[in-house]
Amino acid sequence: MAKVTRDDVARLAGTSTAVVSYVINNGPRPVAPATRERVLAAIKELGYRPDRVAQAMASRRTDLIGMIVPDARQPFFAEMAHAVEQAAAERGKMVLVGNSDYRTEREIHYLRAFLGMRVSGLILVSQGMSEQAASEIEAWDARVVLLHERPEAIDDVAVVTDDIGGAQLVTRHLLEHGHPYVACLGGVPNTPAVGDPVADHVEGWRRAMVEAGRSTEGRLFEAPYNRYDAYQVALKLLAGPDRPPAIFCSTDDQAFGVLRAARELRIEVPTELAVAGFDDVKEAGLTDPPLTTVYSDRPAMARAAVDLVLDDSLRVAGSRRERVKLFPSALIVRRSCGCDGGGPDPAPFSTLR
Repeated sequence: MAKVTRDDVARLAGTSTAVVSYVINNGPRPVAPATRERVLAAIKELGYRPDRVAQAMASRRTDLIGMIVPDARQPFFAEMAHAVEQAAAERGKMVLVGNSDYRTEREIHYLRAFLGMRVSGLILVSQGMSEQAASEIEAWDARVVLLHERPEAIDDVAVVTDDIGGAQLVTRHLLEHGHPYVACLGGVPNTPAVGDPVADHVEGWRRAMVEAGRSTEGRLFEAPYNRYDAYQVALKLLAGPDRPPAIFCSTDDQAFGVLRAARELRIEVPTELAVAGFDDVKEAGLTDPPLTTVYSDRPAMARAAVDLVLDDSLRVAGSRRERVKLFPSALIVRRSCGCDGGGPDPAPFSTLR
């Protein structure tokens, strides 16, 4: 059976191949509704399937978006990647996801692989991007959007949450419960000081403590971002002689580890220990007790990142400040802090202040 071509579709629809192309690609020129319907009907009748490889070779772009995350096993990054995939599908694009595992060589590997595939653009969740990785991006003149983080090594369009403000909100809330101080689980020793969300969470905690006249000396503890290693850190901290009355964790996954350690040590949460996290992943509403945390609007951030990475004017000149899209954070109150309330899915931003 002969392969159906675009010419066949145009002939049956009574239009030009250019118009067929505009319908298939949703542009770049508008098509009258009646004409669009004729083209779509012809495509269905003939069973036409566009040759995406040929289209990519002609345009030097594919319908793919590359996305690099540190670790898709962690709930936050998994939910973010899923939100990007949904937003991309709405624009007729597909997403390729690579895990850097927090390693520079893996990040560079995926950068080269995705750019070599002529992706339409890159969405990067990059912690502490190296100068080498930034050079790779510059050499390919790629469309890049930084999501969740703003590494110093690359000055490009970024979509981020108000991490400092959110951490201040939740730390103040814990202090309002009457605790003499709030300890903080920060990041690992090599956490970048600038542009990293965990570093900003620590900064927000620090500001709230200072505003309340509380010392931060000896109250910041290093911990990996995942629940398993955070659990080990929490076991030692909570079993020690100076157990804190309240802990703000820089990620929800860390908080899950703290809750597990507290249960194992028979420490009642929240009566003996208040716990709060950051991110409001879906699991946060199902812990025992449900976790007080900070919400970031990942679906809206994902849509913004996809829109930006597909924007032809992405690389226009402008300052870093002008090219950062900042989304607000919101305090989500549940029972782990000592409040009586908060179901699995409270309304986002209902407690924003």
